[in-house]
Amino acid sequence: MERIESVQNARVKEWAKLGKRKGREQAGSFIVEGEHVVEEAIKQEAPIEALLMTEAFPATEIISQFAQTNPSICFQVSDTIMRRLSETETPQGIMAITKIQKDELESFIHKKYLLLLDAIQDPGNLGTIIRAADAAGVDGIILGNGTVDPHNSKVVRSTMGSIFHIPIIQANLAEIIGQLQQHEYTFIAASLEGAVAYDEQDYTGSIGIVIGNEANGVSEEILRACSSRIKIPLYGRAESLNAAIAAGIIMYEATRQRKQVAPKAPIDYN
Repeated sequence: MERIESVQNARVKEWAKLGKRKGREQAGSFIVEGEHVVEEAIKQEAPIEALLMTEAFPATEIISQFAQTNPSICFQVSDTIMRRLSETETPQGIMAITKIQKDELESFIHKKYLLLLDAIQDPGNLGTIIRAADAAGVDGIILGNGTVDPHNSKVVRSTMGSIFHIPIIQANLAEIIGQLQQHEYTFIAASLEGAVAYDEQDYTGSIGIVIGNEANGVSEEILRACSSRIKIPLYGRAESLNAAIAAGIIMYEATRQRKQVAPKAPIDYN
């Protein structure tokens, strides 16, 4: 395994550019940091371009096997380099440089259960929503204009590896909704105005749930394109719910309904 000591190393300088969205877009790569998320990248066979670890990092079996199988792309780096590349106060000593995989709209047309995010700006919120969508069994996520980069380091960490489990595309939501409505999709937007309670809505069939910006909600243009509006009743003194929490509540109600109508596999008593 090659060892790199200096932050002036050419590779390190290129990797450091991935801390900015422009650098990620130009390179087509992003940083995956932390033991669990790196292991998920390996298990899901993500296109890893480089694996970096410090001398003190206690490599797990999965990471050790990857390093043994792919020695040419594995590097032992100094603590100084790890701190330079990391966006956490106490780096775990392990990260991977991974190629950005781009899904196409065509691959979404035949999915049945989508989540659309309209200008979600907080990285922690987006990462948590992606993780919740993965857990709820959502088929794919569409990120609208103004949404934070899904390959932002904090977003990736917050997904806890779910970014490698669920297809994600970035697109103009109004255009996407119009195209998918031609394939009998129903779009349901979270909104405080003109909405029914989230648990009174029908979520069966081909659906897209739309969650809006943390401060302003779903834009008027997107609301007009949706056929239904839903809200989560508040029974205490809080004025609103965090976007990620609201998304999780709605998705799990949708999943509950969809599982009730899904055909059940026969039980084998033998």
